Amino acid sequence: MARAQAMKLIYEWEMGGDGGEETRLNLLEVAPNEHESDFMNRLFEGVVANAEKIDQSLAPYLRGWTLDRLTRVDLAILRLATWELMQGETPHGVVINEAVELANQYSTDKAGAFVNGVLGSMGRDMDDARR
Repeated sequence: MARAQAMKLIYEWEMGGDGGEETRLNLLEVAPNEHESDFMNRLFEGVVANAEKIDQSLAPYLRGWTLDRLTRVDLAILRLATWELMQGETPHGVVINEAVELANQYSTDKAGAFVNGVLGSMGRDMDDARR
């Protein structure tokens, strides 16, 4: 649930919002100081603070696409997952599966496969670099 809520905040931010407390409480119905709230906040704040770095890491894996051609939902999902992959705290397979689930739930029929391909390539390259 925290990833879905963070993705929604990232989407709102991409659309010009601020992901502020009003959005968190009223739209997402997330109470402060819940465990899920802390995780959601860390993800959202990490993406916003590192968006340029995330986009630079993400862009080479889009193969035939550009960041500005992606739907805002897909971009929010990919930014969120890229940030999590960069942190290295959660196994890559878990991050990718969660991102695919978000794409399947919130985007188009083909988005899950696209997200899986992009993040799968990125995750493999990250694993190779760590060896």
